Amino acid sequence: MGKKIFISGVAGFLGSYVAEEMLREGHDVLGCDNLIGGYIDNVPDGVDFHQVDCSYLNTMNKLLKGVDIVYHTACTAYEGLSVFSPHLVTHNTFQITSTLASAAIAQGVERFVNCSSMARYGSQEVYPFTENMVPKPQDPYGISKLAAEHLLNCLSAVHGMQVVNAVPHNIVGPRQKYDDPFRNVASIMINMMLQGRQPIIYGDGSQVRCFSFIQDVVSCLKRLAFQPDVVGEVINIGPDEEFITILGLAETIAELLSFKLDPIFVAERPQEVKYATCSADKARKLLDYKTQYTLKEGLTEMIDYISRRGVKKFRYHLDIEIVNEITPKTWVNRLF
Repeated sequence: MGKKIFISGVAGFLGSYVAEEMLREGHDVLGCDNLIGGYIDNVPDGVDFHQVDCSYLNTMNKLLKGVDIVYHTACTAYEGLSVFSPHLVTHNTFQITSTLASAAIAQGVERFVNCSSMARYGSQEVYPFTENMVPKPQDPYGISKLAAEHLLNCLSAVHGMQVVNAVPHNIVGPRQKYDDPFRNVASIMINMMLQGRQPIIYGDGSQVRCFSFIQDVVSCLKRLAFQPDVVGEVINIGPDEEFITILGLAETIAELLSFKLDPIFVAERPQEVKYATCSADKARKLLDYKTQYTLKEGLTEMIDYISRRGVKKFRYHLDIEIVNEITPKTWVNRLF
């Protein structure tokens, strides 16, 4: 028998794929989105969609009546921007989690699948990051994500709602917002190069990352709603076999596009983590995680998606709350 599943951020990149998978599995799906970070046409047919911010408690209580499972994917996931817009980012990270959790418990939701972030780890002395490390977040976004985990675990212990904290790596793929100048480095680079523009790189581009293709992540996320052995766990989801620098990412995209690369280097962003790679051993053990897509295959699908949809001008749609001498000029002077 199908479950009733609510997805916050259902018009977003990750939320739309989770919704699609749940519909395919025969569940009833509803969700909300304020469209800050998504596109309305991301919402799959069959979703009971509500264009509303999930910070409104009364509305969330109404929407969560009869819901069995919540997937919480909504968030203003902006590590770099959070240093300069802490009110915006923490409100739309920690506060919305608190609101949604309160409504979920009040309405008798069985399980809450929380999508956290590898920003929870901050800078560590050992790589890749494993779930048993003491988190050391070093920007307001990462701090808020970790605080949200603690909040959910506390409320779970008191009220009995099952909680799982998923930690996806840097997710890439079609449907990712690519006209956003504040995040989504691969999408930004593709959008710029397709316009014949050189990509902009913060620092020297030696920051190390690993990127997850969306389908590899969703295959694990769908299991978190139903498996009994994942309750109370923190689980990294994403590849740990293919690390790449940000400069290397630009070079790979340029190769796929046959683009003559001459990147523009600008000052590094404050508090940016140099090495951010996670172990997927726990996901392999609990969720049968396997990497199905290479980075090049994932980037190729993104290029095809953006090419079909059409390149876009970047929209500076979020307020920068703190503007001073260290605020990135890429944002202040709208260089993207």
